[in-house]
Amino acid sequence: MILMLGGNIMRVAVVTGANRGIGNFWTSKLLEEGWKVYAGYRNDLGGLKIIENSNLIPLKLDVTNNDSISEFSMKIDDNIDLLINNAGVPDGRWRSVEEIDDEWALEVININSLGPVRMVKSLYPKLKGGDLTKIIMISSLMGSIDDCKIGRSYAYRASKTALNMFAVSMKKECLEDNISFLILHPGWVKTRMGGDKAPVELEDSVNGMMKLVENHKLEDSGKFMSFDGKEINW
Repeated sequence: MILMLGGNIMRVAVVTGANRGIGNFWTSKLLEEGWKVYAGYRNDLGGLKIIENSNLIPLKLDVTNNDSISEFSMKIDDNIDLLINNAGVPDGRWRSVEEIDDEWALEVININSLGPVRMVKSLYPKLKGGDLTKIIMISSLMGSIDDCKIGRSYAYRASKTALNMFAVSMKKECLEDNISFLILHPGWVKTRMGGDKAPVELEDSVNGMMKLVENHKLEDSGKFMSFDGKEINW
């Protein structure tokens, strides 16, 4: 389906975890720039309630559930130009090895690492097209093994490292379908997850990431970048 906006083709985005924080701000900014946005939320509409825009399509989505993802995917009538895999959870920042909760650790990895993989898998037929499709993995500097100076946050760190590897592995296959991956660290952002002490404002984070997305090319697929434009060591 071709969507027209003032004589131009309207771009289509999918955002997971779009009801709050970074995902909600991404959604608002994309809508402001004329995108059509399929916005996934798990339970509560949250910040999506106050967005008044006919190009916003909020849909329930649980990235740990293949049936939920399949239902979400079937409701998308368009080819997708941009997929932002943003949905994620923290791990409780266990203070010692003895405090690690293995069941919750597996759940963190299920959401943060495998959730985005499930989304790519389900949406793949709608990601392939003539124009470049960009898949954004919202990762973290905490997923960098090189940067792991103080340890802790065991499951969160591991989940983001796994996410990075999934993205780099998938990019090899996806190149032939004109699909590119960009792995992004949004910074330590003032959100419900980041807390009030976080030094990065939400607007600065998303604006920085959006600039990187706009300039991203197929030959750069798989890069691990910070919102401020710096490349991150693995």
